[in-house]
Amino acid sequence: MPVATLLPFTATPNRKSASPTSFRLTEKFILLLVFSAFITLCFGAIFFLPDSSKLLSGVFFHSSAVETNTRTGPDSSDPGSAGNDERVLQKIKKDHENALLEAKDILKKGPGEIEIEISKDKNKVLKGNTVQRGNDANNLPFVEYQRPPGATGHEPLDPETKARRAKIKEMMKHAWDSYRHYAWGFNELKPVSKQGHSSNLFGSIKGATIVDALDTLYMMEMFEEFDAATDWVEKNLDFNVNAEVSVFEVNIRFVGGLLSAYYLSGKEVYRRKAVELGEKLLPAFKTPTGIPWALLNLKSGVGRNWPWASGGSSILAEYGTLHLEFMHLSKLSGNPEFAQKVMNIRKVLNRLDKPQGLYPNYLNPNSGQWGQHHVSVGGLGDSFYEYLLKAWLMSDKTDDEGKKMYYDALQAIETNLMRKSSGGLTYIAEWKGGLLEHKMGHLTCFAGGMIALGADGAPSDKTGHQMEQAAEIARTCHESYARTALKLGPEAFRFDGGVEAIATRQNEKYFILRPEVIETYMYMWRFTHDPKYREWGWEAVQALEQHCRVDGGYSGIRDVYASTPNHDDVQQSFYLAETLKYLYLLFSDDDHLAFDHWVFNTEAHPLPVIKKDKTDLPNEVE
Repeated sequence: MPVATLLPFTATPNRKSASPTSFRLTEKFILLLVFSAFITLCFGAIFFLPDSSKLLSGVFFHSSAVETNTRTGPDSSDPGSAGNDERVLQKIKKDHENALLEAKDILKKGPGEIEIEISKDKNKVLKGNTVQRGNDANNLPFVEYQRPPGATGHEPLDPETKARRAKIKEMMKHAWDSYRHYAWGFNELKPVSKQGHSSNLFGSIKGATIVDALDTLYMMEMFEEFDAATDWVEKNLDFNVNAEVSVFEVNIRFVGGLLSAYYLSGKEVYRRKAVELGEKLLPAFKTPTGIPWALLNLKSGVGRNWPWASGGSSILAEYGTLHLEFMHLSKLSGNPEFAQKVMNIRKVLNRLDKPQGLYPNYLNPNSGQWGQHHVSVGGLGDSFYEYLLKAWLMSDKTDDEGKKMYYDALQAIETNLMRKSSGGLTYIAEWKGGLLEHKMGHLTCFAGGMIALGADGAPSDKTGHQMEQAAEIARTCHESYARTALKLGPEAFRFDGGVEAIATRQNEKYFILRPEVIETYMYMWRFTHDPKYREWGWEAVQALEQHCRVDGGYSGIRDVYASTPNHDDVQQSFYLAETLKYLYLLFSDDDHLAFDHWVFNTEAHPLPVIKKDKTDLPNEVE
């Protein structure tokens, strides 16, 4: 084929002869030389320039580096673009040289060294992802799940204990099956009228009983029911609601329940949902002091406090009962903001003077000053003290600040609030501006378990004394049950006017399936193995079966002093989360959710102790 036919030569209008064959031989030779030189230059540029593979990928595959430069750099018609192109080429050349040097260094290392280098690089990437992606619940950092010990237990060897434990599991099945049949997806169940019940504490979030019961189902090995609950959570649990919720209640029940379900089962949906909800609660902290609002609209992020609270104050037991869950949210999401929010609460509290060393129930989130000087270890105050101790335990006993705050507070409680009746019953009164009200709430009965749990960490000369206090409080709370007609405890009981451990006001005589007395029995059994605690727990089981069990579940009672029960028609979600769980553990071996590895939040959701080690990766829990 004549060479000239290869040229993209076209005749022009002013030429007389347009055919390439009209060229003379010498002209053809010159054109061939020019064309050969052009081809050589093009191929040389492609194959012999440094890092030509990057140039090729930029031309043919539109590499991200080239695309970025095209989008953000000057237009090609700009006189300065030539200089910019030169800088890009120089950078490519330098990167290529660095890559060659790095490759040579790696090839000099042994396989073991190379493996270590890869592992280090992987950890750096994980930590980078943790920081960059921690705020996105749907794009969480990688966590290598490891189930902590004791998630499920063994059957007791003692036949009577085994039978009683099996009975409590049957009670859980009746409560769950009734909810699933009559109120599936609602927050709670009305067991008498056999329909759903929804509390305004959760706004329009649904499924409180499902989330609250997850860990109880798992630790009782009711896996079919657990899987059904998991399916509901995946498909139906929605936090994108334009509604006002209680930050405290949503945290302890929903966030706590989801975290616990994740740690027990390893199912990623629970971690994702917990972080998603945690992020929606963060706007509650947008106050001048960082003390969170009690109520929050999850859509608008607007918060406020209960209108009945002293001077627009936040409540001690509410803003003080976020620590355990938020520390785990930071651990699982890589977002330090959760931990920072709750640690700031301590800073605010430590700046304030405490009357007689006590923490009043009310604190204004705007001024950072106490409201009314009312102090209670029951309602409005209780779980704040619980979380100081448990924060220290959950930190693998490294949170010295939490430890000091707890033992200092306990000393102030003993000095100012703890009293003994003329009949020899130890109780914890309430303090109102320096005056004692000789009343103890059912909620306060958790304190026996709390004091027992913390006794081992107290100074050695106080350990025995605190165990005695815990036992005395357990006995007082048992008496509050034993002195009623139905053998179930009232909401509050008094030590004045010649009565002891008895409710004297009609609005204090109800029982709503609360767990605190059973909780203390469980802790006291674990630490002493005194059989009376199991016997007291079994008395409560018999009373629940006789007076609270109905065809459609379990109901609270309006008056425990009446000879026949008048049901309130509510099966509280915490009955499945706490009361039945603590009863089951009371009749289980000590290695089932052992205290060395687990800490229970105030809704009885077990969270693992965060073990400290050298790697400090997000999954280092045990």
